[in-house]
Amino acid sequence: MSTELAGQVAVVTGASKGIGAAIARELADAGAGVVLNYAASKGNAERLAAEIVARGGRAVAVQADLAQPAEVARLFAESQQAFGKVDILVNNAGVYEFAPLAAITPEHFHRQFNLNVLGLLLATQEAVKRMGPGGAIINISSVAATAGLPDSAVYGGTKAAVDAATRALAKELGPRQIRVNSVNPGMVETEGVHAAGIAESEFRRQIEATTPLGRIGQPADIARVVRFLASPAAGWITGETLYVAGGQR
Repeated sequence: MSTELAGQVAVVTGASKGIGAAIARELADAGAGVVLNYAASKGNAERLAAEIVARGGRAVAVQADLAQPAEVARLFAESQQAFGKVDILVNNAGVYEFAPLAAITPEHFHRQFNLNVLGLLLATQEAVKRMGPGGAIINISSVAATAGLPDSAVYGGTKAAVDAATRALAKELGPRQIRVNSVNPGMVETEGVHAAGIAESEFRRQIEATTPLGRIGQPADIARVVRFLASPAAGWITGETLYVAGGQR
């Protein structure tokens, strides 16, 4: 394990699998204590926590649905109890559902905005109560924020809102020396992408054909960038939106 984040405490939302799990491993490898938030995948989160501890790190798994304000408050209360503070927040928890205009319903809208946007803001609100100077917030957004993909009016809208919030919060929290940035992945090979059948789809092949680096991403591609943005090496970076998509736009 490295030491650039030694003594730091990170809360990673949606950390039981995929990009979130890779981020949690990466931050733990950098020396941070990690709170692994999960909504439903208790077994995955607890196995990851045990893996990190077995490698000499510090980790706990905490269940909370970030669309529920009371559960967000409990997540950070338990994080405080476990580690005494919060230095880094990675807002990774989210949901994506694509639907054409004719199929959009209030339920479709609120399911995504309540977690992807409101949940992110509520988590940030609780985190900054516990952060001192040097704190770092990294929001996981998406290329969908600006790509204008068909059937993504709601999902893309949530990610555009995340980018707008990133810029606003960077200015609001800058005087407290808390940095706020977003990472916007392209297509990443995760359990969810496989479950949706996208990993072997024509859509994946189209993405790869238009990506300068010729492949879709892996969770570790995103995790390494989050580690950098959380570290002192990124100490003069805030309000930025960093596309991590192999050059695909």
